[in-house]
Amino acid sequence: MLIPSTNTIVQPEFDDMRVEGVTNHISRVAVPNATLKTDADMERFMGLIEDGTRAALDAALSCAPDHVIIGMSSETFWGGLAGSRVLAAQLAEWTDLPATMGSDAADAALRAYGARRLGILTPYLPVGDANVHRFFTDLGYDVAQIIGLKRSSPTDIAATTIAEMDAALDELGALDVDAILQCGTNLCMAAHAPRAEARLGKPVIAINTALYWHALRSSGIHDTHDRYGSLFLK
Repeated sequence: MLIPSTNTIVQPEFDDMRVEGVTNHISRVAVPNATLKTDADMERFMGLIEDGTRAALDAALSCAPDHVIIGMSSETFWGGLAGSRVLAAQLAEWTDLPATMGSDAADAALRAYGARRLGILTPYLPVGDANVHRFFTDLGYDVAQIIGLKRSSPTDIAATTIAEMDAALDELGALDVDAILQCGTNLCMAAHAPRAEARLGKPVIAINTALYWHALRSSGIHDTHDRYGSLFLK
């Protein structure tokens, strides 16, 4: 799993999702805990992650894994569908291992529910939300609304409270949407999503849950449980 060095949520959430016989191995992309107050700040941060991804991947490959998970989501939505495909092609050049990206995992999870009209929650600034919107509309989804929490730094994302997430989820849940998708792998949503699903009466898909589910299913592992919402039952 590749994650930014500032990310404190992916590793514990993925470890909680492990099934018998599966092991997780983290490699971190070294980035500073940069201030994220403007769109330009976020674009610079994306560049820093891009610059460090190859070295982190090479370090991860030294343990001879069977599958690679890109545990960062904004990078996989950047540039819309075309940008996501460029990143996938780049990963294919660097390794012949199968790789799961947030963009593909989210699409697969939404298709598993037959969802087409979406409400989306992110921790991003407007430029990040615009790229998320572009990706899903490129695929033909109807994005009813995106709520971006505009967190002020990478680590500030992980400090988002349940109350802050619930306020956004309730606003999205009041819309005529088929599903709610949460983006941003440092937002601590996986364990909370099942409670939100029960309250709102519609699928609430946490990006980290989608990533791990997609990696397991792509690897031919079909264990099911309901600890992280209904997706793992599919």
